[in-house]
Amino acid sequence: MTLESTTAERRALITGATAGIGAAFARRLAADGWHLVLVARDADRLAAMATELGARHGHDVETLPADLSTDDGCATVEQRLASDNPVHLLVNNAGISLNKPFLRSTAEDEARLLRLNVHAVMRLTLAALRPMTERRDGAVINVSSVAGFGAVMPGSTYSASKAWVTNFSESVGQSARPFGVRVMALCPGYTRTEFHERAGINMSKTPNWMWLRAEDVVGEALRDLRKGKLVSVPAWKYKVAVAGLRHAPRRLLEVVSRDTRGRIGREER
Repeated sequence: MTLESTTAERRALITGATAGIGAAFARRLAADGWHLVLVARDADRLAAMATELGARHGHDVETLPADLSTDDGCATVEQRLASDNPVHLLVNNAGISLNKPFLRSTAEDEARLLRLNVHAVMRLTLAALRPMTERRDGAVINVSSVAGFGAVMPGSTYSASKAWVTNFSESVGQSARPFGVRVMALCPGYTRTEFHERAGINMSKTPNWMWLRAEDVVGEALRDLRKGKLVSVPAWKYKVAVAGLRHAPRRLLEVVSRDTRGRIGREER
């Protein structure tokens, strides 16, 4: 079975599936005929999403309440990925940012960010790839960020976590490709979701032209996955931004960095 197959037996597992890019993946894939396994912490929101998608599209929608920042939460999803009812597409979308600078953070908060943004992505990707490579069929999309291409948030560790996700996905994607399995890092820019609001990050000064629609991000991601890309950067403006982040002098990047979620004000020094 391939991702382009028209069979009704395709199944996708999506983490962070009740909001933002995760919810956009769920709605798009359900409309395209996929069965779904939805993962999130909030069981009530999961049930509401499953009811909505099941009623609209008539496909199976499983729900797995799980906190992926914990070992037990990861183990729950790993067991589902290893079951006899195969998953053909894994979307690792769950992630967080911290609205505080590293110098004012705590080890507990930083560990939770790493466990969700890095550790869970590693564990679930490994759990998914084992059966996929045995079947020689399947794909993994790891949702990263344009922020991972440079230290554009002075004092924040979010961009460092996403740099790992992109590098990891690109490397693993090369090793999985000979088995007919695709792994791709999806690196969007600012996308209109609940992400910043949940983190308590004020984005009111971000210009409208910089924002992307989650539905457009998902559409471009699926196109790039079909093309076999290892890294997907939706929207031409962010492709240009990534080129700048990769090649501009580091001193210039320090001057023009505009995302201030990790900065410390003078009054805090």
